[in-house]
Amino acid sequence: MLRYISTRLLYTIPVLWLVVSVVFLLIHLVPGDPIQQMLGEGAASTDIQATRHAYGLDVPLGRQYVNYWKGVVHLDLGRSVRFDQPVIRVIAQRYPQTLLLTAAAMFVALLLSIPAGVRSARRRNRWDDRVLSFVSLLGLSFPNFALGPILILFFAIYLGLLPVSGAGTPAHLVLPAITLGGALAAILTRMVRTSMLEELGQDYIRTARAKGLSENVVVYKHALRNALVPVLTVAGLQFGALLAGAIVTETIFSWPGIGRLTIQAIGGRDYYLVQGCILTIGLTYVAVNFLTDILYSLANPRIRQ
Repeated sequence: MLRYISTRLLYTIPVLWLVVSVVFLLIHLVPGDPIQQMLGEGAASTDIQATRHAYGLDVPLGRQYVNYWKGVVHLDLGRSVRFDQPVIRVIAQRYPQTLLLTAAAMFVALLLSIPAGVRSARRRNRWDDRVLSFVSLLGLSFPNFALGPILILFFAIYLGLLPVSGAGTPAHLVLPAITLGGALAAILTRMVRTSMLEELGQDYIRTARAKGLSENVVVYKHALRNALVPVLTVAGLQFGALLAGAIVTETIFSWPGIGRLTIQAIGGRDYYLVQGCILTIGLTYVAVNFLTDILYSLANPRIRQ
C-alpha cells in the first residue's frame, strides 16, 4: 500500500507543476496591460510603472515564473487590490465555507442517490424504476442557475421556510446544498442502478439467496457493498467538479465562499486574487483525485496490484 501511495504521489507531481504553471500564465494571457486595467484608463504612467514594479512584472518572464513558484512554496500569492490584504489571507477566510457547501452537497447527493439507485435496480422495468429514471434524467438536464432561483421562489419566498441567501446558520446551507447536489444525485443514481444490476446478477448473490438469507441482507450487505466501489470513484471525481460548480451556486445564494470570491475578483480586475482562487480550486481538485485513488485502492485491493 505504501508503494502504491508513493507511485500515485509521483504521478501527481507533474500535474501540480502544470496547474501552477497555467495559473501563472493567466495574468500574461489577459488581453492588454493587466496593471493598466487594474488602475483604470486614466491612471498616470508613473503609477502604472510603480505598480508594475511592486507586483514584479517589470522583470523577464522567466524570473517572474521563478518568483511565482517561490511565492507558492511560501504561501505568498501577492496582495489583493480589492481587499488590501494578502491573497492567502482572503482565500483562507472564504475557503472553509466552500468546503462546507461542497461537503453538504455531496451528502445530499449520496443521501438521495443510494436509496433511489438501489430501489430502481430492485424494481427494474417497473413503474417506480421508470419514475426514478425520468427524475434522474430531469436532474441531469436541469442546470444550477435554473434550479437555484426556483428553490428560492418556492421555499424562501412563497413558503417562507428557509432564508433567501447568506450564511451563518444550518438553514442557510439547505437550499445551496440541494442546488449544488441535485445534478450529482442524478448522476450517482444512474451509476448506483447500473452497478447494482451488475452485482445482483453475480453468482455469489444467487449463493447467498440459496442459503436462505433475507433479501435485504443480500441487497444491502453483499450487493451494495461491492456496487459502491465504482460509485466511490465517480463521487470522488465529482467532488472536485463541485468546487468549480460552486461558483454559480455561491453567486445565486450570496454564499461567502471562494467561488463567489472569484467572481468578485474578476469584476474588480483583481488579477492576483483571481490567480489565487483558481490555483486553490485546481490544487484542491488534484488533492481530491489523489485521495480518491487511495480510497478506491482500499475498497478494491486488486487495484494495488
